[in-house]
Amino acid sequence: MKPKYSKKKIFAWSMYDFANQPFTTLVITFIYGTYFTKFIAENEIIGTTLWSRAMTVTAIFVALLSPIMGAFADKGGYRKVFLFFWTYVCIFGSVVLFLPLPGEVAKALFWVVIANIGFEMGCVFNNAFLPDIAPKEKIGRVSGYGWSFGYVGGLIALALALILFVQPESPAFGITKDNGEHIRVTNLMVALWLLIFSIPTFIWLDPDKSNKKHKLPILKESFVQLSITFKNIRKYNQLIKFLLARIFYNDGLVTIFAFGGIYAAGTFGFTFQEIMVFGIVLNITAGIGAFVLGFLDDKIGSKNTIQISNIGLILACALAVIIPNKDLLLLNIPFLNIDTIISGKTLFWFSGILIGIFSGPNQASSRSLMAKFIPKSRENEFFGFFAFTGKATAFIGPMLLGILTEIYNSQRAGVAIVLVMFVVGFLFLRLVNEDEGIDRAQNQ
Repeated sequence: MKPKYSKKKIFAWSMYDFANQPFTTLVITFIYGTYFTKFIAENEIIGTTLWSRAMTVTAIFVALLSPIMGAFADKGGYRKVFLFFWTYVCIFGSVVLFLPLPGEVAKALFWVVIANIGFEMGCVFNNAFLPDIAPKEKIGRVSGYGWSFGYVGGLIALALALILFVQPESPAFGITKDNGEHIRVTNLMVALWLLIFSIPTFIWLDPDKSNKKHKLPILKESFVQLSITFKNIRKYNQLIKFLLARIFYNDGLVTIFAFGGIYAAGTFGFTFQEIMVFGIVLNITAGIGAFVLGFLDDKIGSKNTIQISNIGLILACALAVIIPNKDLLLLNIPFLNIDTIISGKTLFWFSGILIGIFSGPNQASSRSLMAKFIPKSRENEFFGFFAFTGKATAFIGPMLLGILTEIYNSQRAGVAIVLVMFVVGFLFLRLVNEDEGIDRAQNQ
């Protein structure tokens, strides 16, 4: 008889993060988002504003879809089916993103929203497998495995995109630089990557067993169950506090991922090549952070690990907002003839590395804490709520960033909102009692 928690299933589950991370790395954060603001949109300020609205629309759709589809999956045993469906929505949307040319703003935004919804909904149902494939005492490190696998995938894909398409004078496979074709083709690479590397997930993860005992039609019963969960969720007071805190700090992360490359290019003058290298470094540091702090999660608890990462993210964002985009004289000792000069771009690199180190464990430990708080047999539905709370207000960060950027004609003013979100999330998470939340889930 095979053990319940097999290494093969953990590997298969982690491979989904490896497969889908290049989408958010290449499309949302470092390549396509930057390309959109610089070349498809009229200018970088307008492009930043429009990109923020696309991220807002994605967040609203995912917030509406995730809880009801989670309840539906729990009742009908459709978790793996929905994972497959949304994965291929992301793949299709990524393929079509190759088509929009400079000036075709509406077409580009429409398909990035479709692809991004597919990506986010796929994450909902992949996350829901975590309590099934990992024992409670190892959830933190297994979640960390997934995130570190994801960052390795993003790193390799980003490096390949740089070597094959972005950097060379003559891109590979006959691709030209006309109308940004060498940039747009990275969307096809993302789609192919997700198609190939998600195969182990679909082969080795067990399908759900359908619940045959339905008193009502399954869709109606799903809405009924969802309504009951809303009414009874007050029993899980620590879970509610955690999800409330996560609304803020996760919104900060969503905003960073959507605008990190855009901010680097627009405020600090990063070239596409520099953004790619920047992304590679961030993926390396994020992968290391997720892996190492995944073990710390099991030692000191998920909440404490998240708080450590929140402090690191607060410091990193504060630095990114206040540093000027010019050279700074940090040290001057005239009688020793010593001057230490450092550029604003260099300090931004440092802040980016800090964000990389702490963003991985922040996400991994949030996922593991949620898994610990979930009552047995309610994984899909509760991870639907996890996505719901992550997206219900996730439009606020991008929206405010766009508004502040437009009002002050400055990306720096827009990015300042991220710092506020991390501070608020840190303060709310202090109210969570992790042990009490775990006991409540186990006694249901």
